[in-house]
Amino acid sequence: MKVIGQQRNSRMCVICGLDNQFGVRAPFYNMTDGSVASPFRYRTWHQSYPGRVHGGMITAMLDEMGLRGLWAAKNDDAEFGVTISLETRYRKPVPYDADLLATGKLIEDRSRLFAVQARILTMDGEVLAEGIIRYLHLPVNQIAAGTTVHEEMPYSPECKIAELPVPE
Repeated sequence: MKVIGQQRNSRMCVICGLDNQFGVRAPFYNMTDGSVASPFRYRTWHQSYPGRVHGGMITAMLDEMGLRGLWAAKNDDAEFGVTISLETRYRKPVPYDADLLATGKLIEDRSRLFAVQARILTMDGEVLAEGIIRYLHLPVNQIAAGTTVHEEMPYSPECKIAELPVPE
């Protein structure tokens, strides 16, 4: 599927923070169908059992895809929200040091709430984990007083990817 743009990254978020040496440092791309996709790799320090990623890190990536799914659908990163529920289904063990793909698609958007379907897949399209994330729309200044979006999310990388293997 074709990429139409790249989203911002933060400084210290465990998933997208480019300054977080123990984070995933994942990039996020807006796709032509209004979804978001992220090619990424977990590292050995994200493990639970040997060879497997910790469930909390898997859920953290699904949660990240929630807000980013809203941004992709609206092609705008000005709207924010907080997670109010997240249902995770672990389908298969998620490996570290392997190329993976996370996807997120807005499935519901109301005045106060929105929901996103998120998945973590192998690059061949096999679903390893998935979830439905429900968010409450909330202005960023009510989430983190005194913080501006561009102060916390200063990285706006140049998009260098034209396509990603996102299943239809």
